[in-house]
Amino acid sequence: MTTKGIPSYREGVKKLKAKLSRSLSACALEVFNSDAEELGKEHTSILKLGVGDKAPNFTLLNALHESVNLYAVLSTKRVVLTFYRGTWCPYCNLILSQYEAVLPEIEKAGATLVAISPQTPDASLNITEKNALQFNVLSDNGNMVSKEFTTIHKNPERSLHTMCELGYDYESYNCDEASEIPIPATFIIEKNGSISYAKTEGGDYRNRVEASDIIAALNKG
Repeated sequence: MTTKGIPSYREGVKKLKAKLSRSLSACALEVFNSDAEELGKEHTSILKLGVGDKAPNFTLLNALHESVNLYAVLSTKRVVLTFYRGTWCPYCNLILSQYEAVLPEIEKAGATLVAISPQTPDASLNITEKNALQFNVLSDNGNMVSKEFTTIHKNPERSLHTMCELGYDYESYNCDEASEIPIPATFIIEKNGSISYAKTEGGDYRNRVEASDIIAALNKG
C-alpha cells in the first residue's frame, strides 16, 4: 500500500510473480513470461484514442446480462473505463481487485468504474464474484468496442497451448473463438464524452496502470 492507503500494483505484482513461480512449472512460466516480453516489443503504438478525443458510445451486457450504455452512465457521472484480458489472467485479477479497493475514491471524484473484456457475461460474473467487484464488468463480443480504444491481438499460440495443459479451457471464457484480446488500457471519460486521460503500460500485459495514477488524474485541477 502507498502512504495514502492506495494499493500499489508495482508492489502487488512482485508478490504475484513470486506466487506464480511457486505454483507454475519453470517451463510454463518461461512460456508466459517470454510471450509477454515479445508482446511488449511488438506493440508500442497501442492507444486508438487519446486525450481530447470523443469517446464512441456503446451498449454492452454486464455480468447480470443487463445492458449498460456509456452515454447513459455519462449523463450522471464521469467514467473510468478499463480494458482487461480475462478472468484467467492473474494480472487482471490483481489490478481489478486494486481498482475495487479505490472505488470509494473514484466515486468521491464523481466517477464510476467500468471494465471491459471479450469474455461472456457468465465469465464476467466469475471474475466479479472472485474479486467481490462492485462495478460493472462488461462483455465485448468480438472486441467491437475494445478495438476502438486499444490494440487487439491474438493470444499467442504457445500461451494458449500451455493454458490448455494447465487445465484452462480458454475458449469457454470468450464470446467468440477468435482468441483475440485487448492490450490493457485505461481511460477517463468526462460527462460530455471527451477523453481526459488515456494510458497503457504497453504490450507486456504484466504491467498495468496504477490505481494512484487514476485517482490523481480524477482529482487533477
